[in-house]
Amino acid sequence: MPRPSPLIDAVAAPPIPEARAWTQRYDGRYGPLIDLSQAVPGTPPHPALRGRMAEMAGSAEGARYGAIQGDAELRAALADEVAQRYGGDVVAGDVAITAGCNQAFVSTMIAIAPAGSAVVLPAPWYFNHKMTLDMLGIATRPLVLDAENGFVPDPEQIGRLIDGDVRAIVLVTPNNPTGAIYPANVISEIMDIARRRDVWLIIDETYRDFIDDRTAPHALFAAPDWRRRLIHLYSFSKSYCIPGHRLGAAVAGPDIIEALVKVQDSLQISAPRTAQQPVAWAMTALADWREDGRRQIAARAATFTAAMQALPDWRIDAIGAYFAYVRHPFARRDGAEIARRLASEAGILVLPGSYFGPGQDGHLRFAFANADPSHIADIPRRLAAWRDSAPAMRT
Repeated sequence: MPRPSPLIDAVAAPPIPEARAWTQRYDGRYGPLIDLSQAVPGTPPHPALRGRMAEMAGSAEGARYGAIQGDAELRAALADEVAQRYGGDVVAGDVAITAGCNQAFVSTMIAIAPAGSAVVLPAPWYFNHKMTLDMLGIATRPLVLDAENGFVPDPEQIGRLIDGDVRAIVLVTPNNPTGAIYPANVISEIMDIARRRDVWLIIDETYRDFIDDRTAPHALFAAPDWRRRLIHLYSFSKSYCIPGHRLGAAVAGPDIIEALVKVQDSLQISAPRTAQQPVAWAMTALADWREDGRRQIAARAATFTAAMQALPDWRIDAIGAYFAYVRHPFARRDGAEIARRLASEAGILVLPGSYFGPGQDGHLRFAFANADPSHIADIPRRLAAWRDSAPAMRT
């Protein structure tokens, strides 16, 4: 019997379904399951946005193919927002709308990196990024990050990883899985390296709307040559609470946009139409609602930080928008075992660090954004009770 492609065969199974299967054995002894496994918004879309999407879904226009590059209204609205927030010259022609930010990354990799080339990827990494590179036959140059430096990349280390095969440097800020927010000066230094070494800088800013500081996350768009080096990826899913509608974007220069149109035409043609025009409206009309959502996520982060102080042997090594990267106290045990037992015995579903790359067994990722604050506050009680009831986990 013929086998799937060896590249696909070698890729690990999707992590989230695997982890969720662990919860089937949980008997509810500590209360309802606390699902901290996935970056899911904790609230539904704004009612006015839902109404506009329902209207679009019921229309003849919403059922038709759209422009491959995305609906003009949404491209213009995102270009205006990026230009206002970051400074610099950004126009609708610089924007391609995709079916989620994951598709933006896949399409970008197909567009810039042939099989046999390489990409610098910070580790711990977002697992779908690594899966994409593996499936496309693109080698990963791991940029190993450490807790002592707040999981912030070292530009000098990046420079040492670039050889003739490397086509791009990938950054994710605010980061998934660590939550770390990269300082603007570090991002600027990495862009300088990309210029000198003639590679792309791909910066995934899916969670940028949840940064507490309302100043620009970086000044890359202010550079006159940004279109020659920068590819910015974004997701509407989290800010507008619409992950099921699959809406993302890439912002780049004309050569990359032209390449993305070719790739998109072979993948999905156009992104789903239902949310595009409603989100274009919402970008300005619901600005206050988006800011309220940011404050709610920040409050959950503060609740998680305060709660975990009751368990000093569980150390938060990084925390930011949506995620906390926590060092567990069981140094001699595999992180996947810890995560599996927490799900099946304590009703706390988190992801093991091993899902995010080698050398991460000492950490667990807590995705707290969709959790009820009362459940977040209950985590220390559950962890302590579980540890006391499982003698093998006391050391």
